[in-house]
Amino acid sequence: MFPQIRLQSSPAKIDIQVLRGSLEIEPQHIKMELEQPKAELTIDKRPSKLTIDQTKAREDVGYKSVPRIVEDAAAEGKRAVLEGIGRRGRDRNELLQIQNDGNPIAAQAKRNSQGEPKQFGIGWIPSPNSVQIDYDPGDVTISVETKKPIISSTTNNPQNTFTPSKVNVQLAQYSSLEIDFENLKYVGVNYEQYI
Repeated sequence: MFPQIRLQSSPAKIDIQVLRGSLEIEPQHIKMELEQPKAELTIDKRPSKLTIDQTKAREDVGYKSVPRIVEDAAAEGKRAVLEGIGRRGRDRNELLQIQNDGNPIAAQAKRNSQGEPKQFGIGWIPSPNSVQIDYDPGDVTISVETKKPIISSTTNNPQNTFTPSKVNVQLAQYSSLEIDFENLKYVGVNYEQYI
C-alpha cells in the first residue's frame, strides 16, 4: 500500500438575519383662525331742499300782503303826481303860446275830458314765470373703511416614528480541517513511527 494523506475540510458558514427598519410619519393638523372685522360705512347726507315762491303769482290774482299793497299804492301815487305835474307843465306852456295859431284851451278841455284811450290785449293771470321754483338736490357722501382680515395659524410638526434596521451576523458553522494518514511512516534517527 501506498502512503496516503487525506484532507477533508468544511467551510465556515455565516448566518445573516436582517430586520428591516420602518419610518412612520403622522402629519398633524394645522390650526388656523380667521377673523374678518366688519367694514365701517359712513354716510353723510345733506338733505335736498325744494323752495317754491308763488308771491308774484298771488299778487297777479290780487292776493297781496299788506306791506306790498302799501308799497304799490305809494308807487302809484308818486307816478300819478309826477304825471300830473308834467301835464300841468305842458298845459302852461301851451297857454303861454296862445298868441300863436290854434286854440289851446279847447284842445286841453277835450284832452282832459276824454282821458287816455283804453288798451286791449291778451294777458295771462298769473303772468308767465311768476312762480319761482328753486331746487337744491342736497349731497350724499359715502366713505368706506375696510378692515384687513386677522389670520392666525399654528403649525404642528409631524410625528415621526423611526425604527432602524438591524442586521444580526453570527457564525453558523466553524471551518474544519481533518487530516488522515494511511501507511505513512516517519523514520528518524534511531526512531520509527507509523502515523
